[in-house]
Amino acid sequence: MATDMHKLLGTSEEDDDEDMDMDVKEEDDDHRNRGTTRAASGSSNEEFMFQQSMQDQVGTPGGGGSRRSRPLEEKERTKLRERHRRAITARILGGLRRHGNYNLRVRADINDVIAALAREAGWVVLPDGTTFPSKSQGTKPPGGSSAVAAGSSASHIASQQTSPPALRVVSSGGHRSPVELSSCRMKGVFAPGPSPYDIPPTQSPELVGSVNKADGLVGCSVDVINSKQILEIPPNLTEQDFSGTPYVPVYVMLPLGVINMKCELADRDGLLKHLRILKSIHVDGVKVDCWWGIVEGHSPQEYNWNGYRQLFQMVHDLNLKIQVLMSFHECGGNVGDDVCIPLPHWVAEIGRTNPDIYFTDREGRRNPECLSWGIDKERVLRGRTALEVYFDYMRSFRIELAEFVEDGVISMIEIGLGPCGELRYPSCPIKHGWRYPGVGEFQCYDKYLLKSLRKAADSRGHLFWARGPDNTGSYNSQPQGTGFFCDGGDYDGLYGRFFLKWYSQVLIDHADQILSLAKLVFNSSCIAAKLPDVHWWYRTASHAAELTAGFYNPSNRDGYAAIASTLKKHGATLSFVSGEVQVLNRPDDFSGALGEPEAVAWQVLNAAWDSETPIARENSLPCHDRVGYNKMLESVKFPNDPDRRHLSSFAYSRLIPALMEGHNVVEFERFVKKLHGETVMNHHHQHHQQV
Repeated sequence: MATDMHKLLGTSEEDDDEDMDMDVKEEDDDHRNRGTTRAASGSSNEEFMFQQSMQDQVGTPGGGGSRRSRPLEEKERTKLRERHRRAITARILGGLRRHGNYNLRVRADINDVIAALAREAGWVVLPDGTTFPSKSQGTKPPGGSSAVAAGSSASHIASQQTSPPALRVVSSGGHRSPVELSSCRMKGVFAPGPSPYDIPPTQSPELVGSVNKADGLVGCSVDVINSKQILEIPPNLTEQDFSGTPYVPVYVMLPLGVINMKCELADRDGLLKHLRILKSIHVDGVKVDCWWGIVEGHSPQEYNWNGYRQLFQMVHDLNLKIQVLMSFHECGGNVGDDVCIPLPHWVAEIGRTNPDIYFTDREGRRNPECLSWGIDKERVLRGRTALEVYFDYMRSFRIELAEFVEDGVISMIEIGLGPCGELRYPSCPIKHGWRYPGVGEFQCYDKYLLKSLRKAADSRGHLFWARGPDNTGSYNSQPQGTGFFCDGGDYDGLYGRFFLKWYSQVLIDHADQILSLAKLVFNSSCIAAKLPDVHWWYRTASHAAELTAGFYNPSNRDGYAAIASTLKKHGATLSFVSGEVQVLNRPDDFSGALGEPEAVAWQVLNAAWDSETPIARENSLPCHDRVGYNKMLESVKFPNDPDRRHLSSFAYSRLIPALMEGHNVVEFERFVKKLHGETVMNHHHQHHQQV
């Protein structure tokens, strides 16, 4: 299983690690197996490495002797130490699984444990093992830019940095800078989209995988006293009256690991307790990812929906609704990802022999976060195309969970269209070194997309255009430093316009094809597609970050109208991921990257309104205070809109223990009432809350 896991992650593992994993698994499965066989088989390679180091020492001048001269007693002591160490490792594994509420596989190896502990300590651990400090560590990687704890969405990562901008910055005194607070929302865009991935080292174990409780308290003063934060709400806070405004349903996103890798409820009792609280404050429902890597994880067309059936029944019994996301991407490499859920094992096996099934950058680096759109119609997945795989998965969901679809418990089905479930190219992967506000790179260099580009160039009669641009810089370039994205650059030349039109059309065609299949499967049910707000470099002519993400939206062209029209064609809702709280009272934080989050949001919303496409919204930065909630309300209710337009639903990210605590629940209930258009008494007073 250890070997399978590393095949899955596309990494190799040394023999000593494999032996260790095998040994630890045996001990974890049966504590009776702590005998000499285990110790001998598990320690052979490590003992060999020790002996080799001894040889190196004795082979140097003054060392003398040989490896054979080492006393027999010392060898025995080494074996005993190894045996003792492995027994301890097995007990640690068992204890963490049973009592620590860690989402560890039954066959978890030492790497899984180390990753879980590292994440709790505030580090970011990617699926391939790459590990770096989160924002709260305050360290900087080579090059001077702060390490980015990237997450699940494009809009999420885009927070501002200052020269070079840092996604999250913490001062030596422990205070969070405005830059850090404003950047929290970058979910997965490359991190963009909504998803938090860094975990402060000072938080308690039950908050592992969530952001610090203070993350959402933007706009409030924060004092740090003996590592405890005292939050003060401004006494002169003015609030709008939303009573009588249209009713906007409120959904709360469930934890990413609510269903474990065996497709079982990870914590049934804890979840039920939280669902009852949500019901008591009149939340309309919950939103949950249905992970491809869990349901069809082991063999093609063998689906396991057991955990989801149990979850949906719990929600149904409480008379709540469900929004589901068909998650055809991996979880674990973005901001906010506190669990690791890779693509199905059998897909990873195919990727080992045919890595072109993944998106690829100009340097040939593969990104296994999701499948390339180039194989949508290529029979490379054991006789099926990617579109057929997605269709079969959705059809299985529709058949196996039919009662929840037909009785209206499932109110919306969001179709995953790319990384983080968002419709975009994975143009800003932190695993490949991207840091905000880099322009990112085009992701069209797998052989299937290159074949499509060659065909498009040939049809134009310019076969020499069958290539990607060679003057776009690298992931962390700025527009003016490249020949392609600079003002008057090649992006607006004949070849540039051809390439960008093709690149963006591949994105639109992918959405068009999958949404047509989804509509066929789910018929009258509401379907949706998620779009991130890629706002950095919006105030430049080229809109470079949007171009690499697949949105052909330079200053002289509307890149979102065609996407909105495609959604309208299939009756799909546009689910927009945004981080409105991050810009609260900090408009200057985005000047360095010439970003304008609110402008991007309004362009996307207007494109949807113009095509009469319904809009749902999802926040990317957790918030527990009144100031942040008021900012969210303005982005959902549009109080100054003479047409009184509003959203079809709002999804709050995410259900964490902090949300369920005392005053946080009270504030969230006020927020829910206002979204529902109910009358809420406003109390202008100053209070303190310790988190």
